[in-house]
Amino acid sequence: MERELTRTLGVSGIVLMVVAAAAPITVVVANFPIILMSAESVGAPLMVLAATVILLLFSVGYTWMTPHVPDAGAFYAYVHRGLGRRAGLGTAAIALLSYLLLTVSMTCYLGVQAGNLLAAFTGIELPWWLITAVMLLIVGLLGYRKIDLSAQVLGVVLVLEIIAVVALDVGVLASGRELTAAPFSLTEALSGAPGLGLLFAFLGFFGFEATAVFRGEARDPLRTIPRATYIAVLLIGVLYTVSSWLVVSGLGEGRAVAASVADPDGVIVALAREVVGPIVADVVQVLVVTSMFACMLAFHNIVTRYLFTLGRRGVLPVSLGAVHPTRRAPSHASLWVSGLTTAIVLVSVVAMLDPVTQIYTWYSGAGAVGVILMMALTSVAVVRFGSSGPDSAAGADGVAGAGGSAVADGSAGTGGLGGRAPVAVLLATGLGGLGLIGVLALSLANFPLLVEGTSVAVVCGAILVVVFAAGFLVPSRGLDSRAGAEAGSLDRS
Repeated sequence: MERELTRTLGVSGIVLMVVAAAAPITVVVANFPIILMSAESVGAPLMVLAATVILLLFSVGYTWMTPHVPDAGAFYAYVHRGLGRRAGLGTAAIALLSYLLLTVSMTCYLGVQAGNLLAAFTGIELPWWLITAVMLLIVGLLGYRKIDLSAQVLGVVLVLEIIAVVALDVGVLASGRELTAAPFSLTEALSGAPGLGLLFAFLGFFGFEATAVFRGEARDPLRTIPRATYIAVLLIGVLYTVSSWLVVSGLGEGRAVAASVADPDGVIVALAREVVGPIVADVVQVLVVTSMFACMLAFHNIVTRYLFTLGRRGVLPVSLGAVHPTRRAPSHASLWVSGLTTAIVLVSVVAMLDPVTQIYTWYSGAGAVGVILMMALTSVAVVRFGSSGPDSAAGADGVAGAGGSAVADGSAGTGGLGGRAPVAVLLATGLGGLGLIGVLALSLANFPLLVEGTSVAVVCGAILVVVFAAGFLVPSRGLDSRAGAEAGSLDRS
């Protein structure tokens, strides 16, 4: 059986996959008004900048540890290596649930937005679930094939998105509207409810961590992954910071919050119509749909690689870790992701949940908390691993870490026997971890607002705890004895 994936992704390909998952046009059109509305101030640019700094600090340790984790398991593999097998498997369980929920939430919202767009341009009205079913089929076909095709599709969509965002920014600059520095004032940012604003700003970056998920398909993972991570965070951060500042300036410092409260769904499209032209406003509406599709495809690919890695490690059925003999892609794992996503959507439809106010809000809220929790655990894992040295960072339960064999025998080709992490790396990771813990605390404190009720919040929180515990208690079944060999094979050219 063919064991190797196709190694065709370079820095640009991975960056395209990651930034597409962040869905720039969707963040600008949908998230920016929510940040302004929820924070009750025009401090959105400063909040986005704060999120960028936290994630850059986190990335210092994340990329430093990359050579010591020759695996495509992303957060799961890092926590496994730094905190032990049980904590790693608990993180893997949270990852699968979180990304599946994010995929489903985006899929259902996409069905609604695509339906509205179809009705606006053709007058044809179709049920959202029917459009969602079509989108699931298309994404399933793309995910089944080589990663190159998905990267090409995401690349085209992403380029169009960035062009639209830049056109809006240039339109504001050319309109002669006053550019205010107030959005970067700490006093202004703290004047309302900065916690909620920071939470929504942070949500706009989701997907950047996927750089490590695609290492099995990267041409030179030890160089590609760190570069792609920094480029992705900086690109997203700079784009969002500048664009949010220009959006506030375009709307007007004194009316930006009120305009967002009055029409959160249409305020940015209306601004585009004013400063650029009606045709651009129509294009933006179309790109919101394509952006959501790109985000859905990116999350599908992330979940697929998690299943693929867990299959190779023996945690899940070994068949999930199989590579298609001709496409050299994790096609079997992709089929399972399609099946699981379809099942959750079907259950949600039968339960008659509203696709936006319930499915999107509840599922994305729970998924967001899960991702933030994984990032915080990863920071702790990196600090522990870097403080104790690679050789002593085996599992806390006394079992060798996931990448232990590969690093110890040099099969991964990482040169990974190096000593402890530099003080600067530990300091940056620690600060980033504290920031992530703060964001997690804000998320939990405001979770009832996201899911419209304390009871739903308690249920969602309980599900996350149960899922982590289920992963934590998974028996070894000999997975650690072969993890090193499987992980090491991923980084051989």
